[in-house]
Amino acid sequence: MTTDTPTVLFLCVHNAGRSQMATGWMQHLAGDRIEVMSGGSEPASSINPSAVEAMEEVGIDITSNFPKPWTDETVGAADVIVTMGCGDACPVLPGKRYLDCDLEDPAGKGVAQVRPVRDEIEQRVRGLMHELGVDPDAT
Repeated sequence: MTTDTPTVLFLCVHNAGRSQMATGWMQHLAGDRIEVMSGGSEPASSINPSAVEAMEEVGIDITSNFPKPWTDETVGAADVIVTMGCGDACPVLPGKRYLDCDLEDPAGKGVAQVRPVRDEIEQRVRGLMHELGVDPDAT
């Protein structure tokens, strides 16, 4: 089945911080106008509590999300794959659009140190939405 809705996949190592915050931002700003997925090369057992708290501060609840591995199916379904520090562990498929976001890893950091990462992720998500032709301010 073909759809006009773009699919974005956020990948990082643990799928517990950066990719979860990016997923939260995109779901919040895009609603059903973009399909959003995330995964990790070595998923953690739970989401980073500082990432959860930082997102709650801006009114975005990511507590129902959970770290999960990327799969060949999720990578294959994505129109855009955003890597966030997974290096060589991130999958590379020919013909896919890749964006690499070099962001500080929030693992082991308090919420004060995670806020700047959260804010940078918001700006990058907004920029990607504009590139995809989806207005982040028209939900």
